[in-house]
Amino acid sequence: MTAPALCLTVTRRAVRDVWDDLQPMLAEHWVEIAHYDDIPLNPDRARYEALDDAGLLRVFVADIGGDCIGYAVYVVQRNAHYADSLQAVQDVLYLDPAFRNAGIGRALIDECDKRLRAEGVQVVYQHVKLAHDFGPLLASLGYEPIETIHARRLDR
Repeated sequence: MTAPALCLTVTRRAVRDVWDDLQPMLAEHWVEIAHYDDIPLNPDRARYEALDDAGLLRVFVADIGGDCIGYAVYVVQRNAHYADSLQAVQDVLYLDPAFRNAGIGRALIDECDKRLRAEGVQVVYQHVKLAHDFGPLLASLGYEPIETIHARRLDR
């Protein structure tokens, strides 16, 4: 089923313009993927707005027929280890479950990559939860696994 992807619109937006509209979807996203669900979701609006004001944040909103169905947010900056390399690190990526497995997620990521490439981004890093592995989709787009992140709770 690829027809809906033809109607996909991806728009770069200022975080302050979409913050309130994205909160319900962000909460649904958190319920789906939070590894430590006892740590409440509490996004730091001031920090996101400061990143955006500094030109370091890219917020892409996906919609079909005027209805928001997902988003992709990246922090874009020169890497501290490679000062000549502009790199994007995905902060959050979400697609409404009703639109998954229809080519729309692929189209969203591909469109974000095109826009980031046009800005001179050399490398894009995508975070993938082990419990919600979309690595095969990323591999089909040319991404390769390069790192594993481990976490340890220190407050228990």
